[in-house]
Parts: sequence; C-alpha cells; structure tokens
Amino acid sequence: MMQMEPIFIDGHPFTAISVQIPKTNLLVVMNENGYIMCGALDVDLLNEKLADRDIIAGRAVGVRSIQDLLHAPLEKVTIGSKKWGWQEGMVGKDALLKLVEKA
Repeated sequence: MMQMEPIFIDGHPFTAISVQIPKTNLLVVMNENGYIMCGALDVDLLNEKLADRDIIAGRAVGVRSIQDLLHAPLEKVTIGSKKWGWQEGMVGKDALLKLVEKA
C-alpha cells in the first residue's frame, strides 16, 4: 500500500510518502528542492554515481513512520545537501526547513 499526503512544517508545504512493502516501509518527506528518507536511501550512490545531479537528500535509520522520520537525526547526508547547511546528526524536520529558508 502507498500513501501520499501533504504535510506542513512550520507552515511550509511538503509531501510525505509512505510505501508499505514486505517486512519494511519506505518513508520520504520532500519538496521541490530535496528530501529526507528512511534507511533504504543509498547516499553513497547519490554522492558517487550521481554526483553531477547535486541531489539534496538525507537518510535517517530506525524510523517506522513519517513522524519518526521528521524527528530522527540524519545519519548521512549528500554532498549537495551540505551546501544547504545540512549535516549529519541534525533532525530531519530542521533539515527540511533549510530548504525553504534558502529558496
């Protein structure tokens, strides 16, 4: 099953996507600039094989819901996201808010 719904963080719109697959969930919160995702995100692939795309993304591990994802520290972030002020250990929703501050 897949769920996609708008959510608001400090009044700013984002899209939350949850995909239930066997034995796990894929979780993403995004806007037009970037996204945070559950542990399934391969940050190394984005940094190495897709570096020319300058993708803004971060991964949080051990999350089971969109709310968990928003409040968990990012375990790893892409090189492109560091240009937006993201860093490992920052909370997901704080990283997302940087996407609207700089835009």
